[in-house]
Amino acid sequence: MRTCARWWGRGGPPLPRGISLLLLMPPFLVALRLLVVGPRPPRAARAGAGAEEREGAVAFSVISIEPERSPRRWGSASRRPGLEEARGEEEAEVDDGGRGGGTRAYEDENEIHWQQVGSRAVQPQPWAADKPSFTAELSRLITYITRPQLNCSRVLSPGQVRASQPPAASNHWMLCAEEWLLPGAHRPCVAYSFSMDGRDADFLKTVSGLGCEVHSFDPSNSNPSDDHLGNSLASNHVDRGAVSQHKMWLEWRTPRRRKHKKRGNLGSVSQTLADIMAALGHHTVHFLYADLLSAEWRVFQNWIESGSLQGVHHLVATVHLQWAGFEVGGTDEEVLCYWFSILRGLQASGLKLVHSSAGHGHSVLKRTLGNAHSSYTLSWVNTRD
Repeated sequence: MRTCARWWGRGGPPLPRGISLLLLMPPFLVALRLLVVGPRPPRAARAGAGAEEREGAVAFSVISIEPERSPRRWGSASRRPGLEEARGEEEAEVDDGGRGGGTRAYEDENEIHWQQVGSRAVQPQPWAADKPSFTAELSRLITYITRPQLNCSRVLSPGQVRASQPPAASNHWMLCAEEWLLPGAHRPCVAYSFSMDGRDADFLKTVSGLGCEVHSFDPSNSNPSDDHLGNSLASNHVDRGAVSQHKMWLEWRTPRRRKHKKRGNLGSVSQTLADIMAALGHHTVHFLYADLLSAEWRVFQNWIESGSLQGVHHLVATVHLQWAGFEVGGTDEEVLCYWFSILRGLQASGLKLVHSSAGHGHSVLKRTLGNAHSSYTLSWVNTRD
């Protein structure tokens, strides 16, 4: 079954003649030794071998001579889909840092990360039709993001703190207010908002009215709360309902070398959601709002593969379809299929769509279309325990 992701091969350059001769020498020496002296157990496995070594016995080490492979070449951003690009960049970095003189010296921390998230990796979805088709891919995507997967009998509308019946039609986001999905009245409630356009005012009003501990993240904010540095995070001991502002934004790249982050200070204006939650001492974010201005696709992928969504109960996010998005490339059909694969990854992480609101404009990947909008604001709830 063909999927929308491209898998890129790898290989090493041909060996020079001198290297080929070197490869033949160790086996020849070992064979000569076996004929003259006979087999000997490895040095590390012999008991009391120290005296024997001091008497002049010769110990041989097995040397693996392997040609250094070239890093995996993934092409330019315009030639490959974003899903495989991310994994390719990470694996290429591992090859460069994990090999010295042609031998594997250590297991890079970034490689350990990929092994840990392997079971959560985004699964490339098959084509919507027998072959790549823009019309088929777009139709499948729009159908998916406009068809709720969970019906809510009670909702919270923007700016409102009292639950009500869902309206017949709404051009705004909604929070599912079913009792089993909302935090208890006397239990801690945490809310995050990532927005640079100021359109999260109603969200901040709603979650503040619910008595949540609210954190607003905006790298353009020149007045972070409590006189904290722009790249610092305040203590999680803030007043319920108050909004703590941070001059910070979301990162979707996994750091090559993850250093221990001290609580309350991340040391960078761009951090992953997992690092932000750890620095603030939060294991759960009950409500998360995100308008990431076309960076959402790569951020979603990071959340899926890092397992960060396990701690998010309600997610409201705007997806932008005007262009492929930051660090996403490929043909139009591949981009649409990649987007659909990310949305299916969100569903596999436990998120169910409860509301969809269309934005302005009708441009998708720079094409003007009458049956699709340039953006959609989607509301999900996490139904996984």
